[in-house]
Amino acid sequence: MKLSTKGRYAVMAMVDLAANSEGKPVSLAEIAERQEISLSYLEQLFGKLRRGGLVKSVRGPGGGYLLSRSTDDTRISDIVVAVDEPLRATRCKVGSSVGCRGDNGRCLTHDLWEELVNQIHMFLSSVSLEDVIAKRVLGTRSLLPPEPVEEAPTEAPAEAIEQALA
Repeated sequence: MKLSTKGRYAVMAMVDLAANSEGKPVSLAEIAERQEISLSYLEQLFGKLRRGGLVKSVRGPGGGYLLSRSTDDTRISDIVVAVDEPLRATRCKVGSSVGCRGDNGRCLTHDLWEELVNQIHMFLSSVSLEDVIAKRVLGTRSLLPPEPVEEAPTEAPAEAIEQALA
């Protein structure tokens, strides 16, 4: 399962806004440049984020966007939901009582995939913008064993010793 660009870009832009606002409005052009996201796409996303109560716009010179809530109170799941990004792992319509099979039944693994979506939503609900900015979210790299470090030889090779004595 993959989160589409709508959800990923909205989260990237909100993290950028949170990290760079310093209490002042940030223009979408600045975010677009730093994050390499189309300005027109950001305008669409920020319209949804504003309607979702996550950002507020400031008009005029020096205008832009500010967070509506603190970084601790803004959850990643709030952002994904605000831009209408559905988290789905089944072919069934979300909230439908019927399944996606021809007989309106559910496939054998329906509950498995539905629970996966629930787990993803719970995880995204547990992570705040502050967690992302402070790098408190562990990536898979932290789960891998550390790469071995090659140590320098402690003794000189025999050839070097012989040359030194000659």
